[in-house]
Amino acid sequence: MNTSEATGPATDGSHEPTLQFLGAADTVTGSRFLVTSGRSRVLVDSGLFQGYKVLRDRNRAPFPVPPSSIDAVVLTHAHLDHSGYLPALVRDGFRGPVYASEGTTELCRIMLLDSAHLLEEEARHAAKHHWSKHERPRPLYTSVDATRSLESFRVLTDDESHRITEDVEVRMVPAGHILGARSVRLTLGGRTVHFTGDLGRTHDPLMRPPHPLEPADVLVTESTYGDRRHSADDPQAALGDVIRRVAGRGGVVLIPAFAVGRTETVLLHLSRLRDRGQIPDVPIYLNSPMAIDVTDVYRRHPAEHHIDSAELERVYSIATPVHSVDDSKLLNLRGGPMVVISASGMLTGGRILHHLQAYGPDRRNAVVLTGFQAGGTRGAALLGGARTLRIFGADVPIEAEVVSIDSMSAHADADELLAWMGAVTRPPRETFVVHGEATAADILRVRINHELGWRARVPEHLERVALGAPRDRVAGGEGHDDE
Repeated sequence: MNTSEATGPATDGSHEPTLQFLGAADTVTGSRFLVTSGRSRVLVDSGLFQGYKVLRDRNRAPFPVPPSSIDAVVLTHAHLDHSGYLPALVRDGFRGPVYASEGTTELCRIMLLDSAHLLEEEARHAAKHHWSKHERPRPLYTSVDATRSLESFRVLTDDESHRITEDVEVRMVPAGHILGARSVRLTLGGRTVHFTGDLGRTHDPLMRPPHPLEPADVLVTESTYGDRRHSADDPQAALGDVIRRVAGRGGVVLIPAFAVGRTETVLLHLSRLRDRGQIPDVPIYLNSPMAIDVTDVYRRHPAEHHIDSAELERVYSIATPVHSVDDSKLLNLRGGPMVVISASGMLTGGRILHHLQAYGPDRRNAVVLTGFQAGGTRGAALLGGARTLRIFGADVPIEAEVVSIDSMSAHADADELLAWMGAVTRPPRETFVVHGEATAADILRVRINHELGWRARVPEHLERVALGAPRDRVAGGEGHDDE
């Protein structure tokens, strides 16, 4: 399989299908993969870069190819590092359809509008308090941009081939992880490319497991936890321990949680702990308007998760929803004992930052991290031992206890990824390892090479690769060379 580092469309007149890594090739976030065939361009995911500033700056840079030249977008799921750039893409000229599962479509209607609102709010706050280096801070995109992007969505059913351009077909395959998440299989010119998106866990307490991998010519796999195995500790027991400990000293438990997926898992554990009398009867608040809106989506899609309607209602009734900004501010005056669940999960924005300002300096309190923390985020800094965080232009001391419960992750770990890959009846000709920090991606690459005997490597940002001849024209069959 030939590779190049070209950053733009092929200019040699060749119609050889190519795959270009416009994001998630040297980091977890910014999922963007451009597949170019002889007659069309399809973008798989249109996500935001998050974390380090050098990555976030890519969100402001011109898109690597003209958005108007893209014929269609296919989304794996609704998390913003996979969907959150869409409003900017449409604003800058993309006019084609956005294909997604029904669940992803419904969640994006909530998440993209919420993202735009937070970006606008952050820009206003920066201008008012003069903590931005820009004289007139502007949001990456606006609510008008987000609303316009939603008009492009088209729902695709599962496990059926859909022709989305003149020469590209797509099939959506359930991937676990969160509601609506799908792996994406593109077929063009006799070649099949399988994008995992974010792959869920085999035994997730909320979501059903991902469907098995079917043979493909090229596999593009996530590696978020490619360098580690999730703890065998019971996340429910760990959460109960923290709440009992902090409530006993009159403190506040802050749980930063992604509004889609992680919030539901946290509430499920809290509900079961409360039912069994394993946590004290302290107030629990859900301070995330988006998470509150998402509850109806979970109710409408019972086939995608394990819990029945009766338990789902108990899950959502355990917490008091906080809607208004004024009520959110009152939580900062209330004090403990109480539990507050709020977005964002990596402390990159949202109402959780105001709570962290209020309660982070008090050692009676605790911050419970329940998912992956991308490098450059406040969550990663806390996990790494930072005792001061920059929030809204001020340095906030953190004396609160910091607890990480990584066994609550909705991502498959390295062993689960390898088991999922290894069950396929015919290995791919090449595997590209993406969606991981450098160490995680490279360790998973090595394990794929050595344990499965497959050809695998980590691509570079903006690298373009030729997809090669269809498998039935490759002499000698598989051709998966070792490195």
